[in-house]
Amino acid sequence: MSTLAWTAAVSLAAWLWLLLCQGFFWRTDVRLPTRSDPEDWPSVCVVVPARDEAAVLPESLPSLLAQEYPGRAEIFLVDDGSSDGTGELARELARTHGGLPLTVGSPGEPPASWTGKLWAVRHGVELARARGPEYLLLTDADIAHAPDSLRELVAAARTGGFDAVSLMARLRVESPWERLVVPAFVYFFAQLYPFRRIGRKGARTAAAAGGCVLLRADAAERARIPDAIRHAVIDDVALARAVKGGGGHIWLGLAERVDSVRPYPRLHDLWRMVSRSAYAQLRHNPLLLLGTVLGLALVYLVPPVALFTGLAAGSAGAAVLGGLAWAVMTGTYVPMLRYYGQPLWLAPLLPFTAFLYLLMTVDSAVQHYRGRGAAWKGRTYARPDAVVGEES
Repeated sequence: MSTLAWTAAVSLAAWLWLLLCQGFFWRTDVRLPTRSDPEDWPSVCVVVPARDEAAVLPESLPSLLAQEYPGRAEIFLVDDGSSDGTGELARELARTHGGLPLTVGSPGEPPASWTGKLWAVRHGVELARARGPEYLLLTDADIAHAPDSLRELVAAARTGGFDAVSLMARLRVESPWERLVVPAFVYFFAQLYPFRRIGRKGARTAAAAGGCVLLRADAAERARIPDAIRHAVIDDVALARAVKGGGGHIWLGLAERVDSVRPYPRLHDLWRMVSRSAYAQLRHNPLLLLGTVLGLALVYLVPPVALFTGLAAGSAGAAVLGGLAWAVMTGTYVPMLRYYGQPLWLAPLLPFTAFLYLLMTVDSAVQHYRGRGAAWKGRTYARPDAVVGEES
């Protein structure tokens, strides 16, 4: 066989391994596990870090205020130095909508050793701990919750004995670029961190989705959350690893009625979202970057190249092997497109989307070595820590 055919054969073998041996990452049926209402509903404090979120709060905060929770619950929104009136808007929304009690706090500027979001989380957790809650719900300011979201999360945590229950919020897919890039973002995340393995006791895989994490307060104290992960850029996976490393039982799955309302209408917006933390995911290691680029090329780019080049050059082996690898790749992507309600003709375009992610990852490394570092809401961290051993 030709070199191209052999390369296509390796790519096909990689896809067969991913299909059968990577925790069935491509399936989208990992939803909140079987649960029943507890006899006594524990108290919960909801912590919302918010920096310049006035554009999304009118869609997200009322959904938290309207939670139908049988126990005691209250919300702590941390206005982290916003310049758009986020804090006052939050107070006005609480006055207008009523519902759960809301406290708006402000942490001041973060020390150099902290990333901004985690400094805001720390302030919110300190405010919440004064109430002595059994659980903390850490949720982003752009996440809208169904009215029974908190109730279902607590019931799942109590029934399953989980120290952390996290839902991967359904991201917005309305613009053409969102349709092309967003489902793949969740698909790649699940490929790195198969959800089925995360919830398995004894398994090393640990991850969470920072937009929605219900955390036992005592597990947070044992794991020293958030102090232990104060440098983390990809804070959700860092949190999960800290909790699991402390002996905690964690769970992560896809959300059904927890949605992100943040728009990413342009490729530039999505590019910034991914490149902000992509190189941190690789621990700022050039060898890991090189391996990732080569791996993405072998797994995602070789199949279509082998198919079309084989057809053009009359190499049946390369064409067949490349076509089979592309078919397996396409088939594994179909469930995620269905979950997001997207047309299935997008599935064969996954190699193109993977190429975009490859470029975003390289750009993330370039920005790092130019000294620009990672950024969150206008704050830049020149030397961000990777993920404490790491990420959604």
